[in-house]
Amino acid sequence: MQPLLVLVLLPLLIGVAAELIFRDTTKASLAAALACPLAVFLCLGYLEPEGRMSWLATLLVSPFAIAFSLVAVLVCYGRVQIHKRNRRRGT
Repeated sequence: MQPLLVLVLLPLLIGVAAELIFRDTTKASLAAALACPLAVFLCLGYLEPEGRMSWLATLLVSPFAIAFSLVAVLVCYGRVQIHKRNRRRGT
């Protein structure tokens, strides 16, 4: 359960939070891409206090976690930017 939280849910929450805070895709993507490996490293350090493999594990899973956070940013951006079409009557 802990790997699911650290590798999937935490990056998704970071991506959504970055989009809600910045409201700009470029800034939110940069913030999510920088914050996600740091959060994963801190969580792995907390889960394994000895810290023997936490930096290596962070290095190996960072692309996966960054991808999830960027997907969350882009999905939130797409949901905010959806415009409803006005249909003309009689055409």
